[in-house]
Amino acid sequence: MRSWVPILVAALVISGCGGRGLLKKQYEYEEEVYLALDGTAVVNVNASVPALVALRGANLNVNPQSRFDRDAVRAFFNGPGAAVTALSSSRRHGRRFVHVSLDVTDVRSLQRLTPFAWSTYDFARDGDVYKYTQAIGAPAPKQVGHVGWDGTELVTFRLHVPSKITDESPPTPVQRGNILEWDQPLADRLRGTPVDIRVQMESQTILTNTLVLFGSTIVAALLTLGIVIWWISRKGRETDVNGQPAGS
Repeated sequence: MRSWVPILVAALVISGCGGRGLLKKQYEYEEEVYLALDGTAVVNVNASVPALVALRGANLNVNPQSRFDRDAVRAFFNGPGAAVTALSSSRRHGRRFVHVSLDVTDVRSLQRLTPFAWSTYDFARDGDVYKYTQAIGAPAPKQVGHVGWDGTELVTFRLHVPSKITDESPPTPVQRGNILEWDQPLADRLRGTPVDIRVQMESQTILTNTLVLFGSTIVAALLTLGIVIWWISRKGRETDVNGQPAGS
């Protein structure tokens, strides 16, 4: 029993803090794209204000005690083909973070918007597959001074793919089902170390494939039931009312 005590204590600690800081990575900048096969997308950005200033040149106050300028953040992200649908803020590690969600009519148009202009996007069908590419280049050169960064901060680019992945670019990203994730140290992102995203996917969505499979299963079950009913009915016709075989 004594050998289990450390394990139980660790489990209670993880449970008590929700695993934060122990299991879940803490990102200074997250860019997350939920892609649809028609080219529309939902894009989420979760980033510290200093990261938005240093990486994207946003005109925001990096002082965590300053008022959250909701209008300035909304204006920074809104643009042709993109509309902010959700906006909030929080504090972590002594820095203010912003959380933005956008509806995008064409993922390829993102590069025309200031927050995403460090990337070039392409998304098109090629035969039986769709190909998505995103090349992320240098950030906007803007100094933020001392904001509490210690060199361990991370940046991530996350892609939610609507259909089965058939290929993705090296280096192999973190993959969880149809979610791909490219992590990078913040220091590398500040230096402009490129990130090259290339993903190839099937032309049918996972939902469509699931519905087809589900429908096929139902059809097969109904056919089986129909055969069983036919067989029982046929056997019934071969038996007379006295339970003797017909014609005896």
